[in-house]
Amino acid sequence: MFKVLTLNNISVTGLDRLSRENYEIASEIQNPDAVLVRSFKMHDWDVPDSLQAIGRAGAGVNNIPVEAMTAKGIPVFNAPGANSNAVQELVLTGMLLSARNICPAWEFAKQLEGDDAEISQQVEAGKKNFVGFELPGKTLGVIGLGAIGIKIANTAVALGMRVIGFDPKITVQGAWKLSHEVEQASSVDDLLSHCDFVTFHVPLVEGTKNMINAERLINMRDNVTILNFARAGIVNDEAVVEALDSGKVNAYVCDFPSNLLKQHPKVIALPHLGASTLEAEDNCAIMVADQIKDYLENGNISNSVNFPTIKMARMSYQHRLTIAHDNIPNIIGPITNAIAQAEINIIDMLNKSLTDAAYTLIDTEVELPASVISEIEAIEGVLKVRCLN
Repeated sequence: MFKVLTLNNISVTGLDRLSRENYEIASEIQNPDAVLVRSFKMHDWDVPDSLQAIGRAGAGVNNIPVEAMTAKGIPVFNAPGANSNAVQELVLTGMLLSARNICPAWEFAKQLEGDDAEISQQVEAGKKNFVGFELPGKTLGVIGLGAIGIKIANTAVALGMRVIGFDPKITVQGAWKLSHEVEQASSVDDLLSHCDFVTFHVPLVEGTKNMINAERLINMRDNVTILNFARAGIVNDEAVVEALDSGKVNAYVCDFPSNLLKQHPKVIALPHLGASTLEAEDNCAIMVADQIKDYLENGNISNSVNFPTIKMARMSYQHRLTIAHDNIPNIIGPITNAIAQAEINIIDMLNKSLTDAAYTLIDTEVELPASVISEIEAIEGVLKVRCLN
């Protein structure tokens, strides 16, 4: 019986992927094998020795101490693309809200007083203050062409916009999904100099912090609209507010309200709604539950942010050993030698690495004795060993 701790509310649709015959799931549970989390901040959380895996029902993992988990041999899974349609729709909504001045126009309409005839007169007199513009022919810059960025770029092309994208790490699979009409920028600065709208879909790391700052704002087009539904900190709020006040920036639409932003007339600040749809919550929970299940039961890894993707077919009569270890030379030899010294045959083996971390799957004909497991655990660089029998 595997124990799964939920640190946030997780969609029941996802939890139902974990059979209650094999899984005990609760928001309070001792010695969990896995944790499912959404926004709970785990950096100060006491990690139990029993923990084997963490599943984040979403894409970003800033709330999880990934490096510390890697050092313990614990994979951190996420759900990239599961909420992509929800975020795409909100970004497009933000573009339309800002282009047509919907929010200030709505506020104006709510403040109208008098009978219907008087209100009608006020509407005709006041609507000229909310003249907007249409999207076709405008240029959208998309920084980050993962699942979300690709959807936004393709939809913007369908709306008649010129789209420029930048992502030096775009995958081959991602490139196949991207419309051939999306143009490639040579750099962030190249992209920013051509855009009427710019949207960000990158993680918050040292290289993306304050990506939009005072210096870059100077070189951007006048009346640009900036959209940030990725992470607070990618855009320097103080610099953008100064640019809004000077008239350089038309609008700032984001998912991260603050005291500086929430009352500004040219800011639309939403309460982190990017993935807040029932469909997105279900999709994220389903994806991460399936990944946790395959890891706990079979040792396979997919969509881990700190360990390599690795999958090996498994037969019911085989015994599987999983080993999380450092990506260093001459570590596989001592592992296989320990098994050979016990005169146990290896049926199948697969090793993969991701930067400094590596992971090995080994299938054997018989169950490995505890003495062999202990010998492997003692090898320098080995982080965690699991026996799946």
